Amino acid sequence: MRLLHTMLRVVDLERSIAFYTDVLGMRLLRRRDYPEGKFTLAFVGYQDESEGAVLELTHNWGVESYELGTAYGHIALEVPDAYAACEAIKARGGRVVREAGPMKHGTTVIAFVEDPDGYKVELIQAKA
Repeated sequence: MRLLHTMLRVVDLERSIAFYTDVLGMRLLRRRDYPEGKFTLAFVGYQDESEGAVLELTHNWGVESYELGTAYGHIALEVPDAYAACEAIKARGGRVVREAGPMKHGTTVIAFVEDPDGYKVELIQAKA
C-alpha cells in the first residue's frame, strides 16, 4: 500500500489551482470535469502521482462554501528555509498566518500559511 492523495473540497477551483501552483510551486497534474455528477477534480503536486502523494482539489459545482470542521488539521510541506519560504509566499500573494520560528515546546522551525478556502498548510524547515 501507499498513500495516493488527500482530497480537499474547494469553492473556486481556479483560485485554488492558482494558489497551489503559483504560490506554493506545485504543478497541475491532471484535471477532469464530471458533468453528470456536477463536479471537477484537479490533482496538484510536486511530483507525478506515480512517484508520491498529491492533493486532489474537488470542486462541486454550485457549492459556495464549506464548513471545515474541527477534526481537520493541516497539510505539511518540507521546505529548505521556512523564513525564506514565508517571504516568497507573501511576495506571491499568499497569506502567512504564523510566521516562521521554532515550534512551541521544541526547536523545529515551522510556519503556517492558509489557502483560499481556509485550509492550513504547515511549512516545516528541513533539518540541516
